[in-house]
Amino acid sequence: MRKWVAGAIVAAACLTTAAFALAGGREYMPVRQTPDMKTGFIERVAAEDGRYVLTIDEIKWYEGEEAAKIFRERESDSGLDAPPDGYYIVNDDSALTELPIAADAQVVMQIYDKTGDITEAETAWDEPVSLETFVQQIKADNGLHLDDFPYHLAVKDGQIVKIVQQFIP
Repeated sequence: MRKWVAGAIVAAACLTTAAFALAGGREYMPVRQTPDMKTGFIERVAAEDGRYVLTIDEIKWYEGEEAAKIFRERESDSGLDAPPDGYYIVNDDSALTELPIAADAQVVMQIYDKTGDITEAETAWDEPVSLETFVQQIKADNGLHLDDFPYHLAVKDGQIVKIVQQFIP
């Protein structure tokens, strides 16, 4: 499961930035799930017919007590009562989903490479970026693999209208 290994790597990479961000006065706030939301890992972003299309591997994202409940059901032999980082991912279906992105889609990031020096990347809560910046960052091979983060996608009329990068505690 590539996503589990990647999640551990991303979590380790975020530990120093998380400490800095939490010291900045804002605590982590879970993304509010809505019925029109899909959550997943980005497998591919491509320009097609004058717009971008995301291919995602959909997951179920759980946090807090809900994560602990699902964790106990699925990992009863782990010796733990809850997932170590407070979240749990279920990915029972390997099918991929393709969705077009609206030209005016909002994109909200938590961490990405702003300067070209990955060592300077730090968490900035709910930072809006342009769709072009998002696409460039997803495709970048700079050490911070943004496709290792889950994303929450608000879908309206069959297209993505908002993309929110999930912070990995």
